[in-house]
Amino acid sequence: MDDINLPPSSQKILHLLENGGALTHKELVHLSSLAPRTVRYALKRLKDNDMIVEKFNFRDARQILYEYKDPQTVSAR
Repeated sequence: MDDINLPPSSQKILHLLENGGALTHKELVHLSSLAPRTVRYALKRLKDNDMIVEKFNFRDARQILYEYKDPQTVSAR
């Protein structure tokens, strides 16, 4: 996935998801110190590039969990 040219904001969000596990949009905004709109754009970009997945949040159904997608799973497709 290194060949995909990601903006710094997307790289930061991807790094947080790689190391922090599944996180909500609100948690990503807090941890990254980026604006909510910037985080939304970064998540969309990562999802479009099949680098993250959205999961149902059983603790709070109003929020989506975002999780890093294992590169082995990505290359298997």
